[in-house]
Amino acid sequence: MMETDTCFTEVDLKPEKFEDIREEVEKFFCMLCDKEMVHKIALVLLEGLSTACVDNTTGDIFRSPGTVASDIRKEMLEYLTVRCQSFIAETLILGGRPEDELSDQPSDIISDMIEDFTGLKRNLLTKVSGWLLSELREDRIDDFVQEMELNSFWLLNRRENIARNLLMVVDSKNEYHCNMKFKSEAELEQHRRQCGFRTLLCENEGCTAAYSAANAEKHDLICPFKRLPCEQKCSEILIRQEMDKHCITVCPMKPVNCPFYSIGCKATVPKCNIKQHFSDDVRPHLRLALIYLHKGASAENLRSRAERIEQESVDRLLGIQSVRSFTDAVKDLDSKLEPFKVEKDHQLIAKDIMKPPFKNHLAKDIISSSSEDSLDKNTVKPES
Repeated sequence: MMETDTCFTEVDLKPEKFEDIREEVEKFFCMLCDKEMVHKIALVLLEGLSTACVDNTTGDIFRSPGTVASDIRKEMLEYLTVRCQSFIAETLILGGRPEDELSDQPSDIISDMIEDFTGLKRNLLTKVSGWLLSELREDRIDDFVQEMELNSFWLLNRRENIARNLLMVVDSKNEYHCNMKFKSEAELEQHRRQCGFRTLLCENEGCTAAYSAANAEKHDLICPFKRLPCEQKCSEILIRQEMDKHCITVCPMKPVNCPFYSIGCKATVPKCNIKQHFSDDVRPHLRLALIYLHKGASAENLRSRAERIEQESVDRLLGIQSVRSFTDAVKDLDSKLEPFKVEKDHQLIAKDIMKPPFKNHLAKDIISSSSEDSLDKNTVKPES
């Protein structure tokens, strides 16, 4: 049976464990840490514990991950203590981080350490089978993480306390924690009120995020609950996470195709300006409607016809917002003019002739004519 976190005396990684190695740990050391990095390491700790427990008990009919969780957690913290001491020693000797550490991210360094630990806890079955690459393994690890969270086995605040101490050990470049020290407690308190690693809570209504002061601007740029003016310049003010839905559904400034798109209008206008577009572009729409009605005619051929309708009856077309109604009205006005005939120049006629089926007929005529000429030449005329 898995014990709850409240009845477990854990092996905390307290700063005094490293006092003999880190000579500058003093009473008035700031030691504030990057909130997001601390939280990230805390998640790595729980996932690492789940992995070790699952790999250690897979195929064992007498044990389950829950029955070994307390013991493995203790072993993992002791292992991390030793690895961190080794990390500090190598850092001091080499004058930088150990060469085998490929990342400067504290969460990645701790994750690598935990991965080494979980490798030591695998039983024989998980080592020789394809278990490590199976999806079932990932599912069981995720399920056990959720089980521990539901049973309050390892509370987040306790994991974050451990994560802070781990971070201060492996963050050799002091990028994720403050290492400033002060002569008095008063100086320390004054500094902490301004320290870039002090924790802030998001002030946007609905957001529960906590972050370091240095990351306030970064969070502000991505906070899903920050209220913003509409990106499409309508009058609405809405939270960031609802912006996309608003812009593609109900926003009056949503760009839409002109309803006359089907007859050739390529304009894209804000939804709320469609009526104004109909009014402003009635003449271009008239020309498009005439081209649609007189298929095969060009805009140049229809120019004079369009100009006559504009001069005599354009007011009748104003206000019509339906493509069908507009086209019917243009058709009615066009019918009152003289019949329209499409006049093609000789070059267009030549092109039409060379298109099927005319081209095929022309080819047949040429072949037929050539055959007759050949026959005439080969025919022997009788002597008189």
